[in-house]
Amino acid sequence: MNRKALWITQTGVLLALLIVVQAVTSGLGNTLVTGSLVNLILIVAVTTGGLASGISIALLSPIFAFMFGIGPAFPQIVFCIAIGNAVLVTIWHSIAGYNKKQSITNFVLATVIGAVAKFGVLYLSIVQFVVPILLKMPAPKAAMVSGAFSFPQLITALIGGGLSILVVPVLSKALNRQRAH
Repeated sequence: MNRKALWITQTGVLLALLIVVQAVTSGLGNTLVTGSLVNLILIVAVTTGGLASGISIALLSPIFAFMFGIGPAFPQIVFCIAIGNAVLVTIWHSIAGYNKKQSITNFVLATVIGAVAKFGVLYLSIVQFVVPILLKMPAPKAAMVSGAFSFPQLITALIGGGLSILVVPVLSKALNRQRAH
């Protein structure tokens, strides 16, 4: 299989997996599970398929979640999530991404820096701007939406990064073995 076909297939499979994970876990009502798995899939995409794969999935996942009714009900928030995801993926790419040294040290650095950066983007864009200024939500609803896009986002990005330390080396080894044949 040529490289472009492999990239399209891998990115498509990861995007489909991400959508299935969102659909299946959203019914649990536990954003820690859903968010952690979404972040793990974003990290798998960028570390095994490269920046274009990671960015593609990072930008498309909140759009599909919105379209299927499994994500936030406000398009303004969808845009912010896409940007937060893209920031996480870009940081992972620059520290431990495809064709980079994938060591535990780099994974820990990428996890911490990526999680803090994604949290910062979501907190500033959603909690400090979209909810109070663009959406002008009443206080109880604003508190609920803001709560979902503050510290839980930091925790889920940290968990997703932690899980990647276990998953990515195994996947990378399997994919490299496949590419060699």
